[in-house]
Amino acid sequence: MSRADVSRIAGLHALADDAPAWPRDVRGQVSAALEGEASVIQLRLKHMPDREALALARWARARCHEAGALLIVNDRFDLADLADADGVHLGQDDVAPEELPAAVRARCLVGWSTHTLEQVEAAALRPVDYIGFGPVFGTASKDSPWSARGVEGLARAVERARCPVIAIGGIDAARAGSLRAAGAAGLAVIGALAGADDPPAAARALREAFEAGS
Repeated sequence: MSRADVSRIAGLHALADDAPAWPRDVRGQVSAALEGEASVIQLRLKHMPDREALALARWARARCHEAGALLIVNDRFDLADLADADGVHLGQDDVAPEELPAAVRARCLVGWSTHTLEQVEAAALRPVDYIGFGPVFGTASKDSPWSARGVEGLARAVERARCPVIAIGGIDAARAGSLRAAGAAGLAVIGALAGADDPPAAARALREAFEAGS
């Protein structure tokens, strides 16, 4: 598979999370987000065996490509490679971007989580296609040692970044427009979709609010 155009990383990223607390499983989360026209699905699989995770990733890849969306696998470049995903998103404690196998780096987009301006600046020196930045607002969807950075912090990160910036952390439709105004290329959400009563409607509201921001 050829490498996806990095411009397609823009828009709504739906993190499909296998934590048992969510009312819908990962397949349900992926399907609902795609129905709501998410641009990117990020798989966050931390609670299932590798064989099951690979089968799910391959299923998600097929669904995403049918819908014209990208599939990113979080943390696990091996699963991303085996599932023929469009990319891998790495955290600060994961394998460093420059240590990825050359074949994976040549085919997959590489994202990197950042939480400080120093990390944003460091990303400019790494083989990274886009960065996540946050938490912009406080979040209860995942444990984080980092305090909320705010919209002003996001704007400073965008100024210093040399690649697209995806905002994450405590985002809802009421806040989405401010992220676009701060220069973010996209927004990534977990709880706003995984915990929503009507996830497709929630996805559409997030996407429309972000697109309307200026």
